[in-house]
Amino acid sequence: MSEAVTILVDADACPVKEEVYRVAQRHKAEVRVVSNSPFRIPVSSRVRRVVVDDGFDAADDWIADNASPRSIVITSDILLAERCLKSGAKVLAHNGKPFDAASIGSAIATRAIMADLRAGMDGVGGGPPPFNKADRSRFLQELDKLLVKLGR
Repeated sequence: MSEAVTILVDADACPVKEEVYRVAQRHKAEVRVVSNSPFRIPVSSRVRRVVVDDGFDAADDWIADNASPRSIVITSDILLAERCLKSGAKVLAHNGKPFDAASIGSAIATRAIMADLRAGMDGVGGGPPPFNKADRSRFLQELDKLLVKLGR
């Protein structure tokens, strides 16, 4: 039998941690909740908290260093997604949007353009659209789909 799939959660701004725990339990996947400060996690032998120091990108570095072809990384950080894709991991944003080799280049370019626009507007402008029920539903469907695919 192959090793269990591990879900690596970039937890500091993740609105779908509870959903990850539920779906992971159903698929018998391991979960690592990675952050700079402790989060409440369920009591489970499959779920572990990883608290890294508060150095710049310490959580991202831990996730990227531990990503593998048997991992699903949950993050909306485009640069972290790119690093994890290079390790062969599957990457899913909190809104259910998968990152893959075909989409990561345009995501990085869009990120750079938006950063330039925000800089030119003296900080005026918003971030991503608000997280909603459709995002949560899409996330659950995509996570389940990835776990089924990796479970084969």
